[in-house]
Amino acid sequence: MKTAHPTFLITYIVILLAFSATVQAQDASQSSKANRTKEAPAYDESVPKPTLAGIRYGKHERHVLDFWKAPSDKPTPLVFVVHGGGWIGGSKERIDRFADTATLMQEGISVVAINYRLMAHSEGVEPPVKAPLHDAARALQFVRTKAEEWNIDKARIGAAGGSAGACSSLWLLYHNDLADPENADPVSRESTRLFCAAVKAPQTTLDPQQMKEWTPNSRYGGHAFGKKKFAEFLAERKEILPWIAEYSPYALVSSDDPPAALFYRSAPAIGKDQKDPTHTSNFGVKLREHCEELGVKCEVTYPGAVGVVHETPTDYLIATLKGNAGLSRK
Repeated sequence: MKTAHPTFLITYIVILLAFSATVQAQDASQSSKANRTKEAPAYDESVPKPTLAGIRYGKHERHVLDFWKAPSDKPTPLVFVVHGGGWIGGSKERIDRFADTATLMQEGISVVAINYRLMAHSEGVEPPVKAPLHDAARALQFVRTKAEEWNIDKARIGAAGGSAGACSSLWLLYHNDLADPENADPVSRESTRLFCAAVKAPQTTLDPQQMKEWTPNSRYGGHAFGKKKFAEFLAERKEILPWIAEYSPYALVSSDDPPAALFYRSAPAIGKDQKDPTHTSNFGVKLREHCEELGVKCEVTYPGAVGVVHETPTDYLIATLKGNAGLSRK
């Protein structure tokens, strides 16, 4: 039997070792990539380190919030931030997109940013949107139980957020108080009322008929009520009208509601298709019309808007929380 030539054996071993090293490098790269995707979200460098982080307000893994305490000798107003992400993603670490934490603290305003259950966590909840919305309400109530400990003026809390988080903020703003004064749970006894809201690109209605009338190429919102496609959402509107009445901000506005400011990136065009129908300022213009009919203050800012008073949500929150623009809520 012939034996392999020594040179051949050496070459074979070298090739085998090189191949093994390549495989190991690829595995390490894939492992590193997987680890990176699993890393916890981080705050932008512009955001100060929270005074308190990972505070739990409920039992679910996403029932957590972070708190930034503004230095003050007296109780401070508070900005309550609800992140965006369509109720299917996102995290409290996105706070820099919705409010300037450092500036608010310099102005003597404390800040809270929350996580909440997403649609993937709403199994058994009807409609699915109830999970993120009621989580926001519960987090707000929890924060109020910390008013003395955290030096917060619980009467002056303004909401901020973007997209779905902005819709959640407006839902809180316009909804009747969910406080249960007789409840044995001290958190449940606290109010869910807000002093004001300043939000970016909110969906102001969850009524598919209104969406189509305002923006014909609308395609968002059905998932709030378990509808996978907008056509299904629209076709089954009558069956879910009670849900729309309970969870659509537009449907909840009444004459004694607090003020709001809405900020959009593009000008409105009512009744016309929009490049981004999910975040169109058509939502804001129609809500403002409704609010004006009821005597409720509602600013809408977009490129080319006339009579702009506040350039950013942070500007509005500082002016309103430190002034007297807020209204009482039933």
